[in-house]
Amino acid sequence: MSEISGQCLCGAVRVTARTEDPILRACHCDMCRRHTSGAFFSIETLPGSVEVSGDASVYRSSEWAQRGFCSTCGSTLWYETLHDGRRNLAAGLFADGGGAPLKMEFFADMCPQGYRLAGDHKRLSTEETIAMFSGGDA
Repeated sequence: MSEISGQCLCGAVRVTARTEDPILRACHCDMCRRHTSGAFFSIETLPGSVEVSGDASVYRSSEWAQRGFCSTCGSTLWYETLHDGRRNLAAGLFADGGGAPLKMEFFADMCPQGYRLAGDHKRLSTEETIAMFSGGDA
């Protein structure tokens, strides 16, 4: 197990979390693309290990999730699923994305034609992703 720490663009918000076997995930849903202007890359951390200091704000973006962002610079901080309270931290907060490999794409069937992510990793459809985020079976 290791600890990762990072910060938003302006440094007003700092985050630390523990990881066991960190992985990167990419989400292509309409909301993530609007929020980040591309896929939202997040790093998986151990549940309950995320610590945030600074002026972070939260926006409830759907029935099952909310998003955190820096109140000063607007940097994306996390995507949190409400049914289990898991915060998926923005990979850009950490040097080299926390050193984690890309292992999963959410809403892979919504990925824009302008880009595709290379590699052999799991790609969940819209239906599979919604089931997973809402607490159902994928």
